[in-house]
Amino acid sequence: MKQLKKEYVDKSGEDLARLCAEAALDNKAEDLVILDVRKLTTFTEYFVIMNGKSTRHVQALAEAIEARMRSKRVKASTAEGLREGLWVLLDFDDVVVHVFYHEQRKFYDLEGLWSEAESLAVEPA
Repeated sequence: MKQLKKEYVDKSGEDLARLCAEAALDNKAEDLVILDVRKLTTFTEYFVIMNGKSTRHVQALAEAIEARMRSKRVKASTAEGLREGLWVLLDFDDVVVHVFYHEQRKFYDLEGLWSEAESLAVEPA
């Protein structure tokens, strides 16, 4: 396995979450939030949650995020739901990215389930 690029070796989970968010916003993600779940769980540090306008847009967002992270030599250990495009989950260990089709996002309400998590400010692209 390739090593992380030198400038990304010491990046925090928050830095990586913001990198994912930047890639998503560059591709017109809607309603993007970053949740800090470090105090609530041990399997990850941050959730990046967003939605797309269509199933194809959801797929394109997930692919753009994966490509951006891969360019930094950060590979998703798990990528699920890409074919259907309703809810794509990308697991980068310290960061878990959820890309929803908007109706699925309302149904699963991750922000409600993790309501105790601190929401980080996200700068629009």
